[in-house]
Amino acid sequence: MRLTKLYKLEGNRLLRQTVISALAPEISVSCQILVLGSMPGAISQKEAEYYAHPRNLFWDCVETAFQIDRNAPYQARLAALNDAHIGLWDVLASCSRKASSDATIRDAKCNDFVKLLSAYPQINRICLNGRTAFDYWRRLVIPSFADELDKELLADVEIIGLPSTSPAHAALSPAAKIDAWCAALSKG
Repeated sequence: MRLTKLYKLEGNRLLRQTVISALAPEISVSCQILVLGSMPGAISQKEAEYYAHPRNLFWDCVETAFQIDRNAPYQARLAALNDAHIGLWDVLASCSRKASSDATIRDAKCNDFVKLLSAYPQINRICLNGRTAFDYWRRLVIPSFADELDKELLADVEIIGLPSTSPAHAALSPAAKIDAWCAALSKG
């Protein structure tokens, strides 16, 4: 992950922006379900771990669905996710953003999902973590599947928009989020 400080003129003010790049994908050849966030938050970036914020419910969902201990070392959790045929990545490859707020995302560039689904044709479900991930998927990723061969890559892939596991998204109770995620991750 790379952080770059930029200064951008907005009106008559010079604003400092941080351009952030996504974490490396955690996807194996056995991956059938791909979980996509928008862009890792500040704590995840600092730790170089997906869903590192202690109040993010993602690992609680995984623990409930697959009995993977949310407090196990990160590499052990990733290995267990791999055994469950689940991969992690983000919709965005880079963006500028203030702190961890998805509402402040600017200059968003998406990851190359045509290339990804060509390399991993066994992926049959994509779970989008929150409204922002879903919106960027719809606005930036879907148009990148421009020709008929590219569209074929998505033909048999189920796309599921799920409530954000972020602590900033408080519209649903933690129990309701965990139920929705467990259903999406474990349905066969």
